[in-house]
Parts: sequence; structure tokens; C-alpha cells
Amino acid sequence: MFVLNFYSPVFIDQLKRGRKTATIRLGDKSKKYRKGEVVMITVGFQHSPRERIFEAVIDSVDVKRVNELSRRDIEHDNPEFRRLDEMVHFLEQIYGRKVEMEDIVTVVRFSQIAERRSEIQDRMRPDTPSQN
Repeated sequence: MFVLNFYSPVFIDQLKRGRKTATIRLGDKSKKYRKGEVVMITVGFQHSPRERIFEAVIDSVDVKRVNELSRRDIEHDNPEFRRLDEMVHFLEQIYGRKVEMEDIVTVVRFSQIAERRSEIQDRMRPDTPSQN
């Protein structure tokens, strides 16, 4: 099983609440992550203990240029961001280098694998009763 690891503990709550459903990684990661694979979502620093958050299935892996990132891509990676410049600044902090608009990134979308059937049923239940 592969791991999708996040370094910042800030993401733990976003992941657990289902607000973070993607990650944008610098470079072409399409050979590392593939649609349909099951991955373990973890949080922690390299060479340190990591917290297992949940298992997930990869829904899509899209390789594109930074300037092709959509608002939706950005919001699924970090629900606090709305603009491309915020995402670029964040990537620069993570990777410790300047990120150019022509740089290649990979957008990996994922869905949590629920532990109990009731969680799935709750998510599938409409918020309001249907009207006939």
C-alpha cells in the first residue's frame, strides 16, 4: 500500500472532516499514484512518527502546469485558499524554492474509505427530503 503523507498537522482536521480531498504535488507523480489505488493518508514529518488518518481510494491523478490549476483544484487541496497566488506561495513554502507558472504539478484527488457502513449511508442520505 502506498502512503499520501502531509507534513502539517493543520491538515488533520481538514482531512478528518472531509474538507481536504486532494493534494497538489510539484512534478509529475502519475507513475507513483494511480486512479483506483488504495493509499494510507498520514500526517507527520520525514524520519518521524506519522499519524494514520484513514485509508482512501485515489479518484483521479491529473498532471498540469501551475497556471492551469482551477479554483476547484485549489479549494480541494486547501479549503482556506481561493486564489492561484495563495497556492503558489504555499507550494514555495513546502518545497523551499520558487514555483513558476509553467512548472508541472500533479493533482491527486482521493476519497476516504469509511470504516463503518453507517458512515456511508449517512453521506448518501439527502440533506432534505425529496419532493415528489
